[in-house]
Amino acid sequence: MTDNLLPPEHQADSQWHPNRDRSKRTELIIKIIFGSFALLSVATTVGIVFSLIFETIAFFQKVPFWRFLTDSEWTPLFTNPKYGIFVLISATFLTSLIALVVAVPLGVLAAVCLSEYAPRGIRRWLKPALELLAGVPTVVFGYFALFFVTPFILKPLIPGLGTFNALSAGIVLGFAILPTIASLSEDAIYAVPQSLRQGSYALGATKRETIVGVVLPAALSGIVASVVLGIARAVGETMIVTLAAGQNPKLTLDPRVSIQTMTSYIVQVSGGDVPVGTLKYETLFAVGMTLFIITLALNVFSFWFVRRFQEKYE
Repeated sequence: MTDNLLPPEHQADSQWHPNRDRSKRTELIIKIIFGSFALLSVATTVGIVFSLIFETIAFFQKVPFWRFLTDSEWTPLFTNPKYGIFVLISATFLTSLIALVVAVPLGVLAAVCLSEYAPRGIRRWLKPALELLAGVPTVVFGYFALFFVTPFILKPLIPGLGTFNALSAGIVLGFAILPTIASLSEDAIYAVPQSLRQGSYALGATKRETIVGVVLPAALSGIVASVVLGIARAVGETMIVTLAAGQNPKLTLDPRVSIQTMTSYIVQVSGGDVPVGTLKYETLFAVGMTLFIITLALNVFSFWFVRRFQEKYE
């Protein structure tokens, strides 16, 4: 009787009652679904560890861990085998270092250009165009390095450059990780509050001084995180280094010669006729576990650095 005395809009409000129980059930279902996805990713990581650890333990039961770290050669497939993992690690970091020399300056400068100089309409087109590089198959990058970069660009300029070499692989690898560094760095720079830029301009700073002295330091944690993720991508890259750097396990810092990275060795053993259960087969898992630990360490460092140096603004 009272509802009939209320205006029509208030009558509609009084007749609508939210179903709190159904909302709570829906919320619980959503939490369970999202929690399941999170547990799935954790379970996948645990599954990867278990798929590597047992064969790795079997390997170290036959090869002393100290020998694994200190041997200066890596020849597990030869008659007189040597198991110096540092040969593969040094080759991996050599190509990754060359890639960083290429990708970090270009990536950060591209991020600054997109965030600070490019008009919004152009930025909307340039950023997806840059990220298209991430969609190019790495095997295409590998053949590009082997059949174009090495013979037509590097060989005329660098004497003694081999057909397979770390330099060509590292340069092309740098362009492969460039979208990761540029895109994440641009997001970090773009997230810096506009009030910081305006305050710098109010103090008389130029645009260049504002970018170098205010914007980049404020976005440093995000930029470093993007670089670390780029390193992790470079360390785990397979086809580019396999095709362009070769499969010659050699302890050297000369980028002109052929080398073999950890991922390249994994490809070599996986595609060969190594019998399952042999020591040669178990080296595959020892190298894979080493690569997993290095990648994990890089990601832990990235997480720590972001948490430690992240700038928060109200």
